[in-house]
Amino acid sequence: MTTTAIVGDRTRPTIVLVGHGMVGQRFLEALAERGLTATHRVVVLCEEPRPAYDRVQLTSYFSGRTPEDLSMTDMAFIAEHGIELYVGDPAETIDREARRVTARSGLAVDYDMLVLATGSYPFVPPVPNKDAEGCFVYRTIEDLLAIEEYAKTRTTGAVVGGGLLGLEAAGALKGLGLTSHIVEFAPRLMPVQVDEGGGAALLRTIEDMGLSVHTGVGTQEIVVDETGAVTGMKLSDGSELATELVVFSAGVRPRDQLARECGLTVGERGGIAVDEQCRTVNDPHVFAIGECALASDGRVYGLVAPGYEQAITVAATIAADESEQLSFTGADLSTKLKLLGVDVASFGDAHGTAEDCLDVVYSDSRSGLYKKLVIGRDGTLLGGILVGDAEAYGTLRAFTGSVPPVSPESLVLPAGAGESVQLGPSALPDEAIVCSCHNVSKGTIRGAVTEHSCTTVPEVKKCTKAGTGCGSCVKVLGQLVTAELEANGVEVDKGLCGCFSQTREELYEIVLALRVNTYQDLLDRYGRDGARGGDGCEVCKPAVGSIIASLAPTIGASGYVLDGEQAALQDSNDHFLANLQKNGSYSVVPRIPGGEITPEGLIVIGEIARDFGLYTKITGGQRIDMFGARVEQLPLIWTRLVDAGFESGHAYGKSLRTVKSCVGQTWCRYGVQDSVRMAIDLELRYRGLRSPHKLKSAVSGCARECAEAQSKDFGIIATSNGWNLYVGGNGGATPRHADLLAQDLTDTELVRLIDRFLMFYIRTADRLERTSTWLDRIPGGLDHVRDVVVEDSLGICEELESLMTDHVAHYADEWATTINDPEKLARFVSFVNAPDTPDPVVGFVPERDQIKPDLPLLTIGHRPLEGSAQR
Repeated sequence: MTTTAIVGDRTRPTIVLVGHGMVGQRFLEALAERGLTATHRVVVLCEEPRPAYDRVQLTSYFSGRTPEDLSMTDMAFIAEHGIELYVGDPAETIDREARRVTARSGLAVDYDMLVLATGSYPFVPPVPNKDAEGCFVYRTIEDLLAIEEYAKTRTTGAVVGGGLLGLEAAGALKGLGLTSHIVEFAPRLMPVQVDEGGGAALLRTIEDMGLSVHTGVGTQEIVVDETGAVTGMKLSDGSELATELVVFSAGVRPRDQLARECGLTVGERGGIAVDEQCRTVNDPHVFAIGECALASDGRVYGLVAPGYEQAITVAATIAADESEQLSFTGADLSTKLKLLGVDVASFGDAHGTAEDCLDVVYSDSRSGLYKKLVIGRDGTLLGGILVGDAEAYGTLRAFTGSVPPVSPESLVLPAGAGESVQLGPSALPDEAIVCSCHNVSKGTIRGAVTEHSCTTVPEVKKCTKAGTGCGSCVKVLGQLVTAELEANGVEVDKGLCGCFSQTREELYEIVLALRVNTYQDLLDRYGRDGARGGDGCEVCKPAVGSIIASLAPTIGASGYVLDGEQAALQDSNDHFLANLQKNGSYSVVPRIPGGEITPEGLIVIGEIARDFGLYTKITGGQRIDMFGARVEQLPLIWTRLVDAGFESGHAYGKSLRTVKSCVGQTWCRYGVQDSVRMAIDLELRYRGLRSPHKLKSAVSGCARECAEAQSKDFGIIATSNGWNLYVGGNGGATPRHADLLAQDLTDTELVRLIDRFLMFYIRTADRLERTSTWLDRIPGGLDHVRDVVVEDSLGICEELESLMTDHVAHYADEWATTINDPEKLARFVSFVNAPDTPDPVVGFVPERDQIKPDLPLLTIGHRPLEGSAQR
């Protein structure tokens, strides 16, 4: 290796950061917040091939998030602050006497301050064949990519370790279609976080999901075949487990090798020894933060929140700001996770180690619920464990160390049971920590609203960083923001518009419960005082029109959007059942379910496009779009399409657009299910379903995902055991990968869940709110939606299914209905007083053997700039 000193600005002190994980990135942000990036040169040596990403959410990669989605590094931030970031180039030696770090590439950097944030490495038990083909660890994005690739040709997997990461790894293997096992040496799962009762509740729930759990046994040997590939595991009880893939997730160890080699003091069990300012105990120029540091209280912290606190402490120490003298003497180890769909949380003294403490326990084995609060003799809440229902975690954790205003017994009972009490965040004292990741108190959040004029959760997040870590406090954050706005006299008007004080969701419930089947009746009975008897507005008319259309069969209204009053409620596109284009012409998109079309169908579309002189284009939804139709031509075009067996594709409406598909197992050698058949069935089932916004779907026949199902409002991916259902995806300007709602579903189970999901979305979404935005906004997010549509927590699934059944039974093609009604045909003219006269403004010019709009250019008189050339 050739050592070459980095050429850089030596007129400023240099800070070198070794490691660029979550804690390292937080350190850079803390430097910038204190102005240190302007006064210091900052160099970062990163071992991984990508900048800092969200390791807490690592498993979400298997639910559709990409490595880019997980990134925590804004390269604009790096550039703005002049940070020199070197990825894939780890530090290899430290010369403390010369104060120089040398990287693998040979780059050498002289430092004034060195910060080690090297994190930890996975512990792999020293068992025979631990490095065999098929053995993996679960730590980085590259690890996950390797597991995903190897699992494609395997059917069984096992995870060694039943802690936090082990359960996530087991869930990932199950999501990849593998029969999954968990092997845990301790007598229960998650032994650090939960006690025996919590472990038992967690075990029952996880086994009910189809995972096999082996507790109280260790791995003795990895069994391999003649090629060296994994075929099984020998366990300490003498049994043997057949498996083709092994993931080691048996804990982590501090990465302190660099420190050892340069003579820094390390702990007996690892970790770089630091003082209360996170400065190494034998070198004042070197600091250590995160999982590689042995804090002054003798503990290595494996959670991100303590690492963030250490990062801020070091930045404040380097800044030498007397007004901000921080120290790190310990941290809150509270955690809240969703493991395999199960809420698990622990906080404070969860295991009751304090003297004379008492336990208050609620356990429901049948429901998989376990709640324990640890109470001091004086009534102080010391800690607790929640399994199966962690709804109260944010509030209970914030009350830790104080005496709650109600009895402990009432806090563990489920809602509606006995004397249960649901304490809201308003009961918290201002000093209570709401966001433990960034150590943000309730008082700070209130200040963001009152002093910094924040009025929304995103604004408070940006102002305080609360809610930007693990995300477990976001619900409490929203409640606090609303409560503070209302306490300050800010009226939080949630009404749909100036005509209605109710939200769209509330109007939906009114229409459904009272069978209100006209807009005017709804406005006159439930509109604001000044709006009753009026004509409404352009916001509420299409919104209510959509509600009535989606409930039409149930409430006794016409499902035809051009019938009677409904016609006056529609947007411009729905008004003519076609998409208005920029020159006043319209496009026509017939439905092609699943993208499957016969040669005869293609010929019909081609002939129509030729005869009417239309521009044709294949859409992203596997359909054929015909542009350039004049309004008076629409019924003529529809007639020929309907006669050939086509129907409206609803490209103009806030309704289901398409269900894309790949060719599936019928033709593709990788396909495991018939994706085309499923796509056709779904598209024909949900066609014409009016909703708050457009709906798109896709079905992929295997995990290769050729139909791009994870970018759809509801997407389906085939597995060897059935179908995985993803929801809340979105392309467009703000892309969002869909989240996994349920997996390994039969055809019947899949359709039932989609029915419920769509009707629940239509019931609760805001006006013009896509499923992606709705899923992020609705309290409880995906977890709440899963509880409602999978577990039927609100007891409304039968009604949701009934509403969808009504829709399916009463569907009628809008194009066919229109062309068979002479009265409706009368609207399809450019000029009411001259129905046979086409609009002269609508014109076209040729381009690439087709047409394009002939748009007149608007010319504005001008004079040349002084000194410019005259022409």
